[in-house]
Amino acid sequence: MPRMTAQDPTSLHLNRRHFLGSSLAALAAAPVLAAASQPASKDPAVAAAPPSPRDPSGCKALGWELGTQAWTFRDRPCVEAIDIAKVLGLTCIELYPGQQFSKDSKELKVGPEMTASQRSELKGKLQSAGIRAHSFGVVSFSMDEKSSRGIFEFAKDMGMKGIACEPFFDPDATPPVNAWKLLDTLTKEYGLYASCHNHPKPTRYWSPDVFLSAVKDMDNKLLGACADTGHWTRSSIATVDGLKKYEGRIYELHFKDVKDNIDHPWGTGAGDARGQMAELKRQGFKGPIFVEYEHGSGKELEANVAKSIAFFDQTAKSLA
Repeated sequence: MPRMTAQDPTSLHLNRRHFLGSSLAALAAAPVLAAASQPASKDPAVAAAPPSPRDPSGCKALGWELGTQAWTFRDRPCVEAIDIAKVLGLTCIELYPGQQFSKDSKELKVGPEMTASQRSELKGKLQSAGIRAHSFGVVSFSMDEKSSRGIFEFAKDMGMKGIACEPFFDPDATPPVNAWKLLDTLTKEYGLYASCHNHPKPTRYWSPDVFLSAVKDMDNKLLGACADTGHWTRSSIATVDGLKKYEGRIYELHFKDVKDNIDHPWGTGAGDARGQMAELKRQGFKGPIFVEYEHGSGKELEANVAKSIAFFDQTAKSLA
């Protein structure tokens, strides 16, 4: 799976589409057909209907903010992802590196390479839509301090709170390599958190135990977790068990409800979406929960995300 390395510091984006399309291809073929037959895609009128107004009262009472990982809307440029986030009633977004900025600027990608004027344009778009750029990711940090600083400087300049990442960590190397040691310094310097994201097994951080081992000797509350609950399902880890492992260290979530390796509208998959929310309440989690829906596109995708948001708001209200 492509990722940033010390030899290739510009390759920031962990390409999820490539991973799901290659490492899990054998599992994906049949479920993709099933996902394509979900009700949202069968009825164009329903798929095109605008979402109902949100009732975020339960979400607010619990101290949660529902947003989206821009990767959910990877079928369109960043400015259009921001637009649909507003339409869906979301208030924050996690930008991902390498997304095309707009349909009129095919060469301009979101990330540290953006100039001051380009960043200003992105900030203006976010402000006009009422969407807050909360974080940036997923990126992979090497031991290259210069490129790592560039990512932190971009996130800081954009007014973000943190970075979702999968830093290089090899305790069996001679000598052992642990990029979390660099992040221990940079998070304190920039005042931004670094949250460990997990892709499915056999990638580096598929199990919560790996991150916990990497930072066990570091006294830094800015080193935490970005819990991708769908990838736990894909790795045969019960979502609630994964959340319990990370108790007290969760900064954000890529929330999913996966079944047969395919994202489903929340509450209809095998990831125990309500159980995840109940566990977050038990832990007293306060922070952003990002929709990350990795299957479908266009109106079908928008309809499935809208269903997920409706489930989330209803469940949050019942839990509050």
